[in-house]
Amino acid sequence: MPSTSVRRSAGQISGEDIVVEAAWLYYHDGLNQNEIANRLDVSRATVVNYLQEARERGFINITLASEPFTNHRLAGELCARFDLRAAYVLPDGGGSEREQFERVARGAANWLPSLLEAQDRLGVAWGKTIHDMAEHIEPVSIADLEVIQLVGSMATPYGFSAEICSANVARKLGANCVNLHAPAVLSTSEIAATLRKEAIIAAQLEAIEHCNKALFAVGSCNHDSHIVTSGLASHDDLDWYVAQGAAGVVCGRFIDTHGDPVRGPLDERMIGIDQTALRGKTMGVLVSVGRDKANAMLAALRGGYATHLVTSQSSARRLLDTRP
Repeated sequence: MPSTSVRRSAGQISGEDIVVEAAWLYYHDGLNQNEIANRLDVSRATVVNYLQEARERGFINITLASEPFTNHRLAGELCARFDLRAAYVLPDGGGSEREQFERVARGAANWLPSLLEAQDRLGVAWGKTIHDMAEHIEPVSIADLEVIQLVGSMATPYGFSAEICSANVARKLGANCVNLHAPAVLSTSEIAATLRKEAIIAAQLEAIEHCNKALFAVGSCNHDSHIVTSGLASHDDLDWYVAQGAAGVVCGRFIDTHGDPVRGPLDERMIGIDQTALRGKTMGVLVSVGRDKANAMLAALRGGYATHLVTSQSSARRLLDTRP
């Protein structure tokens, strides 16, 4: 007896049901978009919109197995060269650095939940890398996880701030969030010292000290870098630190080519984690990509800030092509 198929139109299925139906047919039954369009009697473009809505509303969670990225040859070479426990290397895809950045942010978002355990205290830095990564984390719930903001806040032109980065990571991971309710940099060291003694700030700084894991990116020492455009450092500040040997920025603080702190006039005015406190964590996850970040990435890796790295193939090759 010949088989028959039931064709239901979108008019017969309404609201949320049609989105769920399209998602089920695509992700579970393996139908392609044209087949779903014929089944539901809608256009292919409408099916694309249904699938996008399903993702946005959390009906569908997609994750990739980490093994193809962490077992990549370049990942192994990075681990051996920089004494990392693991590296997650994303393919370039033949695209622009912007596309590579997007892939690395998504890859880090995919990998991070598997690196966390119940009762972890995760310190989170800030910047566009961390912000975009947080946007891509699929919601999960990790028992008794605490997310702690590592760097104070500042006015930025980017539409996000340090507290938004940590709050979004916490929200996606079902974690409690401890924000740092203080500016990242004060006008004088005396004001900064006084503010650190305030009970609420002191408690938040103490929470930073108890982080066992950290998530951060690195910044370059270029004049168009994040540390300048955010207002954390002036052009004159940057020139001074570069003259002292600065090669990169970690959590708003300068490091040299070996990853050692470059101390200067900004340090006593800052509210946030110190470079030395970022070392020696149970886990330090560095997420970074791009030609302009190569020197800063090398400095952070040489300095022992990272145990885990997320980057692109081309960035990995640049790191490995540099003399030890």
